[in-house]
Amino acid sequence: MARYNGNVCRLCRREGHKLFLKGRRCETEKCSVDRRNVPPGSNLRSRPRRLSDYGVHLREKQKVKRIYGVLERQFLRYFKLAERMKGNTGENLLSILERRLDNVVDAAGFATSRAHARQLINHGHFAVNGRKVDIASYMVRAGDVVEPVTKDRSKKIVAEFLELNNDKSVPNWIGLDRGDSKVTVNSLPKREDVRFQDIQEQFIVELCSK
Repeated sequence: MARYNGNVCRLCRREGHKLFLKGRRCETEKCSVDRRNVPPGSNLRSRPRRLSDYGVHLREKQKVKRIYGVLERQFLRYFKLAERMKGNTGENLLSILERRLDNVVDAAGFATSRAHARQLINHGHFAVNGRKVDIASYMVRAGDVVEPVTKDRSKKIVAEFLELNNDKSVPNWIGLDRGDSKVTVNSLPKREDVRFQDIQEQFIVELCSK
């Protein structure tokens, strides 16, 4: 399965939720979920089909995969890692996804969306603890410092997006220094730190444990 390169608004409509795949645009009146909240390809006059228990669980897994921009094999690898960790498997899974470098860059306001954050990371604009990292799936740890690399171009790009996202709230588990365009990971994310509180992670655990 290759990465989806189509209209991402269709993915939000398919899940019936705002996944914020286009960042701030999803908060405006242009959001397709607000304008046409029906699955793509469906007839407006037709009755919505009732999902089976399996369908409900599958849709929850697909929603989380699309929020964080991960593919099936990678998602299952995260799930197996979450199973081996102590504590609740579902909460462990969400914590792992939150710790991805592209999610940290987006949460800090260094980019307009997770997809944009992945692009900036892949182009080598960020460093973790002073070392350049161009892997979007890199998992940060407590104490890590994420900042633009020393190049003037990278610092200028990050400063522009920080100014654009100056009213964006930052999760409690990371600390943002706007003056130095630097993010410090204060602690590992907990369930209450996840931006999408409506995620039913127990459905994902039940589905992937079969």
